[in-house]
Amino acid sequence: MRRILSWGWRGLAMGENRGPWGGRGSGEGGGDGGDGSGGGGGGPRNPWGQPGPRRRRPGGPSGGGDVTSLDEWLRRSREKLGRGLPSGGGANRPYWLYGIIAFIAIWLLFTSIHRVGPQERYVVTTFGRYTRTLGPGIGITWPAPISRVQAVSVEEIREINIPQQRNEENLILTGDQNVIDLSYSVRWNIKDPQLFLFQIAEPEETVREVAESAMRAVVARVSLDEALGAGRSAIEQRVEQNMQQLLDDYGAGIAIQGIAINQSQAPTAVNEAFLRVSAAQQQAQSAQNDARAYALQLTARAQGDAAQFNQIYQQYKAAPEVTRRRMYYETMEQILAEVDTTIVEAPGVTPYLPLPAVDSARRRAAPQQEQQVQQGQGR
Repeated sequence: MRRILSWGWRGLAMGENRGPWGGRGSGEGGGDGGDGSGGGGGGPRNPWGQPGPRRRRPGGPSGGGDVTSLDEWLRRSREKLGRGLPSGGGANRPYWLYGIIAFIAIWLLFTSIHRVGPQERYVVTTFGRYTRTLGPGIGITWPAPISRVQAVSVEEIREINIPQQRNEENLILTGDQNVIDLSYSVRWNIKDPQLFLFQIAEPEETVREVAESAMRAVVARVSLDEALGAGRSAIEQRVEQNMQQLLDDYGAGIAIQGIAINQSQAPTAVNEAFLRVSAAQQQAQSAQNDARAYALQLTARAQGDAAQFNQIYQQYKAAPEVTRRRMYYETMEQILAEVDTTIVEAPGVTPYLPLPAVDSARRRAAPQQEQQVQQGQGR
């Protein structure tokens, strides 16, 4: 590119004495007219007369036109540009001025343009007064110290444990005048950065105190058994609702995400006696469950007998004599199967037959008869 421009400059200088129809006739096909009349067939003549004498540019190359090259022109341009800037002369140029300009540019860039993450909000204050809140994306503000920004993480779930140490006791009075040792945790996050930063001085301590107050108020309305087992989920929901209402009344800009009761037990001083009472209660509950199961069995059996009786009654209504005889036979079978004496009243039959005794005698005599038979065979 530099070479092409240099050729262009040279061609322009050489063409100063040429007209729109060519030069003075210099070339391979014609001679130099000198007086404007010569020019064999080298090209058209200049209609405006003879050109003036060529001007030599100082410092230009000899032959083919005295024109400065592009390199020389660029060098001179750089020298002029250097003389145009304020300097102490020569190599002692004020680089500190460039440093100040770069510092101001970086300062404006980093204090005016802010990149807000998806889980963050930037609270902007101008001269110490709240101005606005920047959402996710790129935000632009006045440079510092005119405007200041403070990043607040709104998606982070924070947790507070009550009591802070695991070996500490947190004694709470229940509704039936008992004392319970209760430990629980509170999960919360920020829902309004402006209120969170400017409305309350110590947000975490405020959440802790509100949680303790709400928990004591709820436990004071339930019994010890509910606090120990069955009513724990209901207690957690009530405490969460009460906490959220109190924090909204304070304008804290905090959202309660959940309450979790980690441990509920009797105080250490009465824990052994409490365990014995709990064991006795469990035994009583087990006995009550067994009684209920037995009662259910009897009820089911009675219902089955009643259904059977109703079925027999329907059969008796249909055929009374047949049903009566069948019931008699079935009853006699059940009775005679459990007695040793059998009495049969029929003409020509011995009224008393000790059938079980006869059967037993036959069984005792059978081994002796077999032994005698074996002895006889051995002889």
